[in-house]
Amino acid sequence: MLMTRPSTSHTHLPLEYNKSESLLPGISVSGTLFFFHCSHITVDMIWRHLMLLGVSVVLLMRVECRIKEGKTLTFRRTQHSESQDQMRRRPRRDASSSPGTSKPSHGPPFTSCRLLLTPAEHEVLDDNTHETGFNGDDGSYVILTWVGDDTGVVLVLSTISGPVHPLNEGGSSRLYRSTDYGKSFHDISQSINHTFIKEEFGVSVGPGISVILTADTPVLNNPGGIIFTSTDAGATFKFIQLPFHLAQPIVYHFLNPDYLVALSIDGGLWLSLDFGAWWTKVHDGVHSFSWGAGINLFFSCSQVDAVEAEERGDLILKRTKDLGKTFTIIHEDIYSFGYIGAFLFFSVMEDPRSPRVMYFSSDQGDTFSQALLPSASTEQFYSILDGDEDMLFLHVDNPGDTFFGTMYTSDDRGILFSKSLERHLFDGHRKSDFTNITSLRGVYLTNKLDVDGRIKSVISFNRGGTWRPLKKPENINCGDKIKSCNLHIHGEHSRNNHIVPMVTLSEPAAVGLVIAHGSVGDSLSSSQNPDVFVSSDGGYNWRGTLRGPHHYTILDSGGLIVAVEAHREGQVKTIKFSTDEGQCWKLYNFTDQPFFFAGLASEPGTNAMTVSVWGFRPEEDGQPMWVAVTIDFQSLITRECNDNDYEEWLAHSTEGGDSERNGCVLGVKETYRRLKKQSLCRNGRSFVVMKKQSPCLCTREDFLCDFGYYRHINTSECVRQPSAANKTYELCLNGEEDELLTEGYRKVPSDRCEGGFSPQLIKQTVKACGIKPSPAPPAMSTSSVTHFDTPREKLVLILVCAGAVIIVLIAIVSAVIVVKRVIYRNRMTKTPLQLIMKAARAAIAQPANRTQMMMSLNDTADMIDTSCTEMDCMLP
Repeated sequence: MLMTRPSTSHTHLPLEYNKSESLLPGISVSGTLFFFHCSHITVDMIWRHLMLLGVSVVLLMRVECRIKEGKTLTFRRTQHSESQDQMRRRPRRDASSSPGTSKPSHGPPFTSCRLLLTPAEHEVLDDNTHETGFNGDDGSYVILTWVGDDTGVVLVLSTISGPVHPLNEGGSSRLYRSTDYGKSFHDISQSINHTFIKEEFGVSVGPGISVILTADTPVLNNPGGIIFTSTDAGATFKFIQLPFHLAQPIVYHFLNPDYLVALSIDGGLWLSLDFGAWWTKVHDGVHSFSWGAGINLFFSCSQVDAVEAEERGDLILKRTKDLGKTFTIIHEDIYSFGYIGAFLFFSVMEDPRSPRVMYFSSDQGDTFSQALLPSASTEQFYSILDGDEDMLFLHVDNPGDTFFGTMYTSDDRGILFSKSLERHLFDGHRKSDFTNITSLRGVYLTNKLDVDGRIKSVISFNRGGTWRPLKKPENINCGDKIKSCNLHIHGEHSRNNHIVPMVTLSEPAAVGLVIAHGSVGDSLSSSQNPDVFVSSDGGYNWRGTLRGPHHYTILDSGGLIVAVEAHREGQVKTIKFSTDEGQCWKLYNFTDQPFFFAGLASEPGTNAMTVSVWGFRPEEDGQPMWVAVTIDFQSLITRECNDNDYEEWLAHSTEGGDSERNGCVLGVKETYRRLKKQSLCRNGRSFVVMKKQSPCLCTREDFLCDFGYYRHINTSECVRQPSAANKTYELCLNGEEDELLTEGYRKVPSDRCEGGFSPQLIKQTVKACGIKPSPAPPAMSTSSVTHFDTPREKLVLILVCAGAVIIVLIAIVSAVIVVKRVIYRNRMTKTPLQLIMKAARAAIAQPANRTQMMMSLNDTADMIDTSCTEMDCMLP
C-alpha cells in the first residue's frame, strides 16, 4: 500500500502481466559511423543499497537516464556485480590530480544562500504535487516521451526484459498516457494488445503528434515485424504488419511525418510515403542512411556483405532525390558517412593499405572536395563534434591510446580546416567533453589533457577562434596552497566514470544561463567532490551554488531552476528550487515515503513549470515499484512578468573594456531583454527571446589563422608554419585547381563584422583537375529497382556529342577552302612567268625586231606587276 501525505494527490495503477508469445530475435546491430561521434546525453548513477528479501545481498544498482532526440527519457535498472562491470570497462585515464586519494575530499569552501519555505508556500506546493505509483510494474526500465509541443501528452512505456535466448518467451510491456503533463496516467496497454515493445527501439515520436511503437517479433516463422502507429498523440494506435524485419528504429522525415525510411536486417532500404501503411523496397545491400535537405536521401551500400565492406572501405555512397525512383553515385570506396547542418561528409579509403581521408560537400553531394586535414589510419578516428550551416568542429584522433587529439574548425564549405585546440581530451570510451553553450551565441566549452596528465577546462567565446581558462568563481577563495586557481568543468568523461550524474546544461531560451558540475584548483580532480556552479553571462563569470553532485533542470525559460541531490546511498524526498538563477535556494519535501531516485523529467523547451521526479520504491513483497511525483510550480509563482521585471543586457560585455569594442563577438553586439534576478514572476509559455544587434568593426579577433598558419603565442597575429614556408597550396575545388594566396587569415564563419581590419584572400585558377578517383565499372545491382542515369548526365552527353560533330564539320570545310586557295595561287603565278619567258626568247632569236619585242616585254612586265600586287607574290 502506498503511503502519501493527505494533501498530496496520488494515483495507484494496479497491473497484471500478460506475457506475450513473442520471441527475442537475438540480433545485435553494430554501429555505422566509426568516425562520427554524436552521442545522446546520458546520466548514469550507481546506487548501493541493501535489499532485505529474506537474504541480505549487496547489489550494484545502476540507474541510467538516457535522453533521445530531446523528447525521450529512459530510466533503467540493471543488476550486476561490480567486478563484472570493471572487467567490461575499457582502460580509462584518471582525472585525479592526487591519484593516491582514496576518499573524495571537499574543494574550497563557499556559501550558498538558503531561504526557508513559508507554511503558505508549502501548502500550495502540497496541493499541486501529484504522485503516481505503478503497482506491480517492476519493469527493468521505463521510457518517457513527450508528444507534440504544449499538448500535455506524455507516454510512458514500461517493459520487463525477456530472456536472451531467442527460443524462450519474451517479456511484456505496459503503456501509459497522460494528458496533464504527467500529473496523472492511464493504462492504455490494450491499445497495443499488450505487445512486448523492443527496448532499443522505444517510442519514436515524429513531427507533430505522430508516434510509432515497434514490437519485438521473432524472425523465424514470421514474414516481417509489427509496428503500431498513432496520428493522435497516442489516443489510438493502428496495427501494421511489415513485409520485413527492422534492423534499427524507423526514421521520420524531419518535416513530413508521412515519409518514413527503414533498414531491414537483410540490408534492404524501405520507404513509406503514407506513414507506414504501404512500404516499397528501393535498394539492396544498404549499410546506413541519412536524410539530407529537402527529400534528398543518402545511403551507403555494397554488392557484398555490408559489414565486411565497411571494414575494407568498399562501400558506395549514393543519393536519391526523388524518393527512390532514381539514384546517383556520389563516391566509391567510402568507409562511412554522415550528414550534419548543411554538410555531407564521408571518409574514403582509396587503397586498403592507405589511411582514410575526409571529403565534404555543402551542396547535397553535387560537388565535393577533400578536406585539408591529417589522414587517419584504421586505428584512429574522426569525430564531428558540432556543426551547422556555417562551419564544423572536428576532432582528429592522435595515433595510439593517447586519449587526446586535435580539434579543427572548418570554413563555410567544409574544406579548409584550421587548428583550433591541441591535446583535446577524447577518452578511452570515445567520449568528448565538448559542449555547445546554447544560451549564448559562439560559446563552447571543453577539456584538454596537459602533458603532465592533468585535465583542464577551457572555453571559447568566438566559435573556437581562441580558448582560455575559466575564471575562479567569485564566491570562492582558493588560498595560498593552490598555485593556479581556476574552475574546471566535469563533462562526459566524468559522467561516464560515475564522478558526476549529469553534464553541463544550457538552453537557448534561458539567455546566458549555464549550470555545470566542477571543481576549483589547478586541474579537474576526481579526488575532490564535484560541486554545482552557475554562470549568468554565458561562462564569463561563475559562482558556487550547490555543494555536492545534483541533478538539475531549467524551467520557465530560466526563471526557475530545480535540483535534486544525488545520493549514492539512500533515498530522496527533497527537491530544491531557485527563482534567481541559483543565488538562493528553497527546499521542499515532496513525499513522506522516500524512494531510490532515477531522474528528473521536464517538458523539452524550458517553457514548462512542472517537473517530475522518477524513481522506484521497494515493496513488502520485495518487488520494486516505479514512482513518479509531478510538482507544478505554476500555482506557487502566479504573477505574470511585466516590462519592469526585465532588463537590457549586453552580451559578452566586460568591465573596463573599450566602450566601442565592448560586447563585440563574431562581428556584432547583441543586447538581450531578459528577466531580472530579483523579479519573482513567471515568463510563461508564450515567452520569446528578444534581442537587438548592431555590427562592429573587424579586428584580428574576427579571423582565424588560415591553413598553414598558426596564431603566435604572444601576439594575435597569424604566422606561417615553418614546415609551410615558401610553399604554395593548390586546392582542387569542384574540378578547378586553385593556388591559394593568402595573408594567413580567414574570417570566422558566421562572423558579421564590417570594415576595419580586412586581409585579402586571392585565388588564381591555374589548371583543371578532377577530384573524384576514377571508379571501376559499377557492378550490376541486385536491387529489383532499375537504375537510370540522371537527366543532367544525359544532357551533358548530348552536348558533348553535338560539339564533336560541329568541330569535325568545321575542320572539313576549312580544309576544302585552303586547298582551293592554293590551287588558285599556283595558276595566277604560272601565267605571267610563262609570258615573260616567251618574250625574252623571242627578243634573243630576232635581233631585227628587238625594239618591237622590248615594247612587248614591257607590256608583259606591267601585267606581271599587276598580278603580283593582287596576289602578293615575289619573283626571283
